[in-house]
Amino acid sequence: MIPTPEQAWELLCEYNEGEFHRKHGRTVGDVLRWFAQEEGFGGEADFWEAVGILHDLDFEQWPDEHCIKCQELMRERGIDEALIRAAASHGYGLTVDIKPEHQMEKVLFAVDELTGLIGAAALMRPSKSVSDLEVKSVKKKFKDKKFAAGCSRDVINQGAELLGWELDDLIGRTILAMRASPNVD
Repeated sequence: MIPTPEQAWELLCEYNEGEFHRKHGRTVGDVLRWFAQEEGFGGEADFWEAVGILHDLDFEQWPDEHCIKCQELMRERGIDEALIRAAASHGYGLTVDIKPEHQMEKVLFAVDELTGLIGAAALMRPSKSVSDLEVKSVKKKFKDKKFAAGCSRDVINQGAELLGWELDDLIGRTILAMRASPNVD
C-alpha cells in the first residue's frame, strides 16, 4: 500500500505529538513534492510527498533506532517496500546502509538537514520568513558551525554531491521549494 499524503500525515501524527516533528514532516513532504515537479517526476508527486512526510516517523519516540524502527512500523501497516526504502535511505551512513539511489532518495538525503538550516536562517531575518531569504545568507550561516549545530553540514554536502549539484544550486532550489510550501512560514 502506498499512502496518500493525507494518510501519511495521519500516520506521522500517530507517532509524533510534538509540533516540531510534525512541521518538519510537512515541510520535507512539500519540498519533495516541489522537487518531483521540477525533476520531471510530477506523476509521482504524491509518492515523493508521502516519503517526505514519513521520513522521520520514528524519530520522536525512537531516536536511537532512527531509520530502523520506521521500517518496522511501516511494514506492520503494509506500506510498499519502495516507500519504506526511500524513507529509510536518508539515514545512509548514519544509522542504515541503504544508499540513496533514486533521484527522490538523493533529494531527501540532501534536503532533510538543509530545510532545518534554512528554516533557522529564516528565523534570524526581520521578516522571519523564507520569502526574502537569499542563498548568500544561508551560506554565511552554513559556514558558522555553531549556528543550527544540529544540522549536519557534512550530510548536506554529501547530498549535493550525490545529486551532482553545486551547493549553491541545492540551497537556492530548496529555498524556492520552501517558499512554495503552504506549511512554511
